[in-house]
Amino acid sequence: MTEDVPLTPAEIVSELDRWIIGQQDAKRAVAIALRDRWRRRHVEPEQMRDEIAPKNILMIGPTGVGKTEIARRLAVLVKAPFIKVEATKFTEVGYVGRDVDSIIRDLIDEAVTMIRSAEITKVEMRAEEIAYDRLVNLLKTQDAFKDRSEADVLHDLREGDLDELMVEIEVSVPSLGVEILSPPGMEEMTNQLQNLMENLSADKSKLKKMSVTDALRHVMEEESGKMINKDEIITEALEAVEQQGIVFIDEIDKVIKGDQVGGEVSREGVQRDLLPMIEGSTIFTKYGAVKTDHILFIAAGAFMGVSPSDMASELQGRLPIRVELSALSAADFVRILIEPDNALTRQYQSLMAVEIIKLKFTKGGIQRIADIAYSVNESTTNIGARRLYTIMEKLLESVSFHSPDYENQTVNVDLRYVNAELADLLKSENLSRWIL
Repeated sequence: MTEDVPLTPAEIVSELDRWIIGQQDAKRAVAIALRDRWRRRHVEPEQMRDEIAPKNILMIGPTGVGKTEIARRLAVLVKAPFIKVEATKFTEVGYVGRDVDSIIRDLIDEAVTMIRSAEITKVEMRAEEIAYDRLVNLLKTQDAFKDRSEADVLHDLREGDLDELMVEIEVSVPSLGVEILSPPGMEEMTNQLQNLMENLSADKSKLKKMSVTDALRHVMEEESGKMINKDEIITEALEAVEQQGIVFIDEIDKVIKGDQVGGEVSREGVQRDLLPMIEGSTIFTKYGAVKTDHILFIAAGAFMGVSPSDMASELQGRLPIRVELSALSAADFVRILIEPDNALTRQYQSLMAVEIIKLKFTKGGIQRIADIAYSVNESTTNIGARRLYTIMEKLLESVSFHSPDYENQTVNVDLRYVNAELADLLKSENLSRWIL
């Protein structure tokens, strides 16, 4: 997978601005890191290309300010394999918990799924035609359709007139799907066992009764699978992970030894285990060996009570680009509510429009929502923009529950409405009773 016309850093930031408010320093850092990766792939000679390390990033900032969203949107933007993991889910080898190598195993799984989906899309029109032909032939074997022409049956199929009709169709029995994790040094044996388990149930089928709609979907999936090359997908996925993969490691600060009592050995061990992966190593997966030398790693944490300088020095060196994300203000909340393409106000308007209810958010109403969200964050645990979700859900709970009573009406979410719907919250001494 290669970028045909790569976006410039300014264009990347502009695209991120559509979804994330503020945090320009972080956006610029990831944009430059992405552009540098494209530049490296075109460096000559090849020996120099291999020497250029990715510009791994450490994001520092409180929860809910956009760290994860920046990384996730970046991956979507360039169609890169992406995975988010939490550092606290891993433990040092020898302790109970997941080992860090599973990060890359999960990343290659994501890449295979992504590329397979893209390949399926390319052949779905051909697969659809074959699926219709197969269903026509199947229906023509039934007494009710024997006297009808294939063209008439096909017409009824395409029009949906036969969607609820039940048919009996031959379906493949899925393989056992058992994944065997390989101990170090036994990767080849593990791959052989994996293939053996998959072959145990291969090429088996059975008759199954289902609706025409389900039968069409099943046959399309089956025919699409025949048209794509599994080996090519795996090869492309391996290259995509090695050259374009993005790993977002959240809560990296939680595996730093601080003032907490207990668990220090395991936490420090996670840092040591992460280091070879971020430095560049070879990790064996069920699809083959994956080199991590040029995967882009973005680590993030709130760093409350600990400092980035408390990290293992080698790990610090492998996260050379540091950006600090600022806490969100009430003004930021106003912008978050109305500016992004997926703004919360637009999401709720779309949801209510399904039941022919028009939500109209006034300037005063939006400002009040933002002020309340900011105030609650200041009074309780600061969860950033996530606070807006809980506030909005409480605010529109009555409309959502009694939606039939509001059909064909306009609901004005103004200052008065917000104060009335959130009156209990505003009077409550224990805000956590209402808000996360």
